[in-house]
Amino acid sequence: MKKFDLKAKRPLIIAGPCSAETEEQTIETCVQIANTGMVDVLRAGIWKPRTKPGSFEGVGLKGLAWMNKVREITGLPIGTEVATAAHARAALEFGVDVLWIGARTTGNPFSVQEIADAIKGSDVTVLVKNPMNPDIDLWGGAVARLQNVGINKIGLIHRGFSVYGTSRYRNNPLWHLAIEMRSRFPEMPMICDPSHIAGNREYLHEIAQKSADLFYDGLIVESHICPDKAWSDAAQQVVPEELKKLLSSIIWRQSTTDNPEYQKALDKLRTEIDQIDDELFQLLSKRMQVAENIGRVKRENNVAILQGGRWNSIVEKVVSQSKKLGLSEEFLKVVLEAIHIESINRQNKVMNE
Repeated sequence: MKKFDLKAKRPLIIAGPCSAETEEQTIETCVQIANTGMVDVLRAGIWKPRTKPGSFEGVGLKGLAWMNKVREITGLPIGTEVATAAHARAALEFGVDVLWIGARTTGNPFSVQEIADAIKGSDVTVLVKNPMNPDIDLWGGAVARLQNVGINKIGLIHRGFSVYGTSRYRNNPLWHLAIEMRSRFPEMPMICDPSHIAGNREYLHEIAQKSADLFYDGLIVESHICPDKAWSDAAQQVVPEELKKLLSSIIWRQSTTDNPEYQKALDKLRTEIDQIDDELFQLLSKRMQVAENIGRVKRENNVAILQGGRWNSIVEKVVSQSKKLGLSEEFLKVVLEAIHIESINRQNKVMNE
């Protein structure tokens, strides 16, 4: 079998059950997925880091033997997640084609370094999931540790972040952080994990399509022959037939086009954007000047900077106009929070001159 090439195809599709549970379930699921003709790598979780002890934590080494059979039957490469150096060494012994470092592990530099040392000198492909917390320096650090030991077949997996507050998704995608990570490592493929972002199969399409719109390089999706009876992450898995429908429905965008009318229209609209941005930031500058004056008034009267009731009323007023403005409540809250922080910083500087 030829060596797996991470950049040979776009989109790259990785799919399989969240967990290898039994030999029959693993093989049957992967064979059905392979028969869709739309998947490039078959996956299954062998070791499952769980939040609570006593939960199903994977079948271990025997699962790798099952995946080897899957590769023999289907002729497709296989992949799995590793969390320790011992996992990585075992995966290499079984000839696993693609490894990925999970979100919990990416957040632990010591664990990443141990894995990097364990696979040093190998030709394996390694994908790095974003850490649980929204810290792209930590994400980038994990990549650097792999590069430092000579691993050069590296890709990125965006699986969303665990953040404070409510979200319709299991993990908040925070798309801007993934985009920033791509700008730091433009040569590395970025794969979206809509299963873990969504946490629910209902949202898989909208997340997958957005990643395609953002010119991601592929998807990693969880599929199971009987999702409702899955031993882990049942709600976010789909049967192979639904996986095929999902993948068939995604529109993958091209990076650009030679159409001269496209460039002409784009240049015109970008000029409009530049003009609006100039006006927008001029207004923000004026707003901060007013905030500084408010700080001086508060200083002269020995009044604290924070006035919670006032700010809450501003947020409520602006957010209530979200539909009229054609802007999402989430976006407005993010913008207002940034303005509030800068305003407080300006007032604080004035108060302590």
